[in-house]
Amino acid sequence: MLHAARTTLLTAGLLRMISIALEQLQAVRAASERAEFAGLSATANRLEAETDRLERDIEGQCLQAFAEDQRSGTPEFYLMVFRSLTHLERVGDYAFGVASDLERLAPRTRSATLQDVLPITVHLTEMLELLAYAITERDLEAARRVQRMDFEDVDALYEQMLRASLTRLRERPEDHQIALAANRMARNLERLGDHVGHVAARLERYLLTEEDRQRMRQAN
Repeated sequence: MLHAARTTLLTAGLLRMISIALEQLQAVRAASERAEFAGLSATANRLEAETDRLERDIEGQCLQAFAEDQRSGTPEFYLMVFRSLTHLERVGDYAFGVASDLERLAPRTRSATLQDVLPITVHLTEMLELLAYAITERDLEAARRVQRMDFEDVDALYEQMLRASLTRLRERPEDHQIALAANRMARNLERLGDHVGHVAARLERYLLTEEDRQRMRQAN
């Protein structure tokens, strides 16, 4: 397969994995807004299964590319994709965990403790959309903004949620189970953001390397 065609195919695979993660987060948000959680974990699990299939397929394509395209002198893109796969697969795992907890605790999800988790999903959605743009357009600044959003927005909301949860737990110790579940969901979402940030960091390194190669070609 020609390098350009394979690059296009792998880019499409990464974008589909990101799209699936967006679908999972959107399902969580929609269920929370409607307070209708039946089937949420099944939906998230179905999407996660597609992510797992894509991971295996793209991994195979990358390995084939390593074997066939060494003469092209551009293995860096394949390496970036290959090393991003685990992070995107983990994104799906964490989204599924949040969906499962929400459905299991549906009778009590109107508590303020659980509602504190949901604003994180808004920022994670924006991060994933920006990451998709950065990959499509090979946009270095967009990749850097994704990482800043993780550090500045998601992590801050996570810490805010933990403080609020501890305060409510002191006031109503009988709600300790719901508080622990909310903390687990917040932690899963925070880790989801970490993995999105890791993919953006790998993209940044690839784009910087690509810029260096272009400067060397121009100099020669």
